[in-house]
Amino acid sequence: MLSESEKAESWISLFDGTTLNGWRATGETKGWMVDDGSILCTLQGGKYLYTLEQFDDFILAIDFKITPRTNSGIFVRWGDLNDAVHTGIEIQILDTHGKTPTGTHDCGAVYDALAPTRNVCKPTGEWNHTVITCDKNIITVEMNDEKIVEADLDLWTTPGMNPDGTKNKFRDSLKDMPRCGHIGLQDHGGKIWFRNIKLKRL
Repeated sequence: MLSESEKAESWISLFDGTTLNGWRATGETKGWMVDDGSILCTLQGGKYLYTLEQFDDFILAIDFKITPRTNSGIFVRWGDLNDAVHTGIEIQILDTHGKTPTGTHDCGAVYDALAPTRNVCKPTGEWNHTVITCDKNIITVEMNDEKIVEADLDLWTTPGMNPDGTKNKFRDSLKDMPRCGHIGLQDHGGKIWFRNIKLKRL
């Protein structure tokens, strides 16, 4: 639910807490359900759950909690629904609490592209608050009230390569990925809950 101040600031709710209205699954529909005011990935082959609406520049706020060894992600600006990995930017969700140093596959990373500056994800079973901002070429990630990622997509000019010369898995450069698309939640192993999903257009 949105507060009156959030409504005044033009935030919109992407999840009503009781139904999956406005969302659709790419796999088995039973892979996703509503559980006590949260969206739950139930390990039933849901693959991805995505918003029917598409967004370009925005602030996305979302809470999540996971079970041990869970691997998931939040996709933004996902362009081709048949190819999330190569047409969307993934913010990694992974059970990496306490791991140092951080890498490009750890929780909060821009997956395979930019590691978080610090590992701030909480232990399994605890809620994490995440804010993802997409503003033209700049992607920022805040987790649990700490800014951990700022990526200038225009620096990723070469397919399959990061600006520091390390390799990534992407067919196209991040600079050339869509700047408008769906928001997606990934089913990639382990249970995960999402709640308080809200967005403000920029």
